[in-house]
Amino acid sequence: MKKCSWNFKMFTKQRIVVASMVLVLLAINYQSYAQDGLAGINEANQKVRSYFDAGTQLMYAIGALLGLIGAVKVYQKWNAGDPDTGKVAAAWFGSCVFLVVVATVIKSFFGI
Repeated sequence: MKKCSWNFKMFTKQRIVVASMVLVLLAINYQSYAQDGLAGINEANQKVRSYFDAGTQLMYAIGALLGLIGAVKVYQKWNAGDPDTGKVAAAWFGSCVFLVVVATVIKSFFGI
């Protein structure tokens, strides 16, 4: 069997040294592109805050639509003489109040 003319351990050490040098150079290169990040956070904050007005208006619209549907449902049960009309009316009223309160709390919490 023929013996290898080059040292395998030395070749592995050289590959490790070259790979580490490449990683160090890449880290230095990417560090020069790194930014503060504060500008990006502030921009994201402003964009999210700009959606809150539209979101609260959407919640009010959904509350109004569910209120109308619930009112029709309660009216139908009342005319039919169902005994659980009070429970349905309370659930309908509670859901409408919940949507309005949530929209108002979101608006006041984020100071918009």
